[in-house]
Amino acid sequence: MARMAGRRTLFAVPVLLAVSFGVFAAAALSPFDPVKAYAGTAGLTASRADLDQLRANLGADRPLLTQWWDWLTSALTGDLGTSAVMRQPVADVIAGRLGWSALLAATAFLLAVAAGTGLGVLAARRPGGPLDRAVTALAYTLEAAPAFWLGLLAIWFFSVRLGALPSGGLTDAASDTVSFGQVAPHLVLPALVLGLSQLPWFLLYVRQGVADALEEDPVRGARARGLRERTVLLGHGLRAGLLPMLTLIGSRVPELITGALLVETVFSWPGIAAATVQAATSVDFPLLAALTALATVAVLLGNLLSDLLYGLADPRVGFDG
Repeated sequence: MARMAGRRTLFAVPVLLAVSFGVFAAAALSPFDPVKAYAGTAGLTASRADLDQLRANLGADRPLLTQWWDWLTSALTGDLGTSAVMRQPVADVIAGRLGWSALLAATAFLLAVAAGTGLGVLAARRPGGPLDRAVTALAYTLEAAPAFWLGLLAIWFFSVRLGALPSGGLTDAASDTVSFGQVAPHLVLPALVLGLSQLPWFLLYVRQGVADALEEDPVRGARARGLRERTVLLGHGLRAGLLPMLTLIGSRVPELITGALLVETVFSWPGIAAATVQAATSVDFPLLAALTALATVAVLLGNLLSDLLYGLADPRVGFDG
């Protein structure tokens, strides 16, 4: 396990270097001007000399390679630079928003895994039956539905039509405190929508894995010995069916991050999404590079976690092989 984690860590270094440089290169080719974005409305009437001076102050007039190298060497010491669009250190921007994004993603992920496992097992009991067809149809429908469309639909139904849940934000508009009682109802809809966007994959993988496991000879032998169907299903079928799903944990991280960006935007959730959108449209080099590197680290950790879980669940899989 330690050797595999070490190899993955060494592999992550060139990946992060390439990703961070790619961000600076893509931003340099962007038609957006970071100086005008920083100046805001004042940039519309500013003279060329004033804009050039502001460009020099921000360091936007330096060569691409120089900007990337300066950011990289500073980041290695813990200094991620200053966000031009947010007017504060990048580390403070991430620290103030990362927790809320993690709360949303973790809640949605647990919801998707729990619901996908339960529905997948129920569907696998009788392949081709009415419940199996209904659950499979639901999975393919949710798979085709964009996350932002599900979010707008949820707002219309639960907030506008029923008035049961708030439509967005972290707390009520009249509240100046952040408490569990305020955050919990505002978390329901975005977590539900993000969880539903991830549900089809877990559901279909569990359904197929359990259905295949129930057709294997050891399971048939367990049934022939008179074991209860519940014991066979949960003790044998579910254990074997969960193994393929473990590989999804890492592969779904990029989709989870993308879905979280859309969901956070729709529900005005104060997470990383708003900062990412502003950094991209304003060509905020330090913030954009830090957020992209953070997303890359999340993907790499997700892949490592899925491999570790698969190895722990199936002793036949070697960590150092």
